[in-house]
Amino acid sequence: MTTMMVLLQIAELAKFGAALGAAGTAIGAGLGIGRIGGTAMEAIARQPEAAGDIRSNMIVSAALIEGVAFFAVVVCLLILFIG
Repeated sequence: MTTMMVLLQIAELAKFGAALGAAGTAIGAGLGIGRIGGTAMEAIARQPEAAGDIRSNMIVSAALIEGVAFFAVVVCLLILFIG
């Protein structure tokens, strides 16, 4: 095998890794936001008078998870198309 062939194989593995990273990020974000929603609904059911505070905290937490997930997917796409 020549050096060029080895480099091409490494580049293909990097693309595969980027795809796996993007998929893992999307799955993890979905699971995290689902858990936040479920536990927030349980908390509201236990203390209905605190529904507004719980809901606002849930939205902020979900937005932070989405931000991190978006950042990770962008990094994976940069690896895929630039690397």
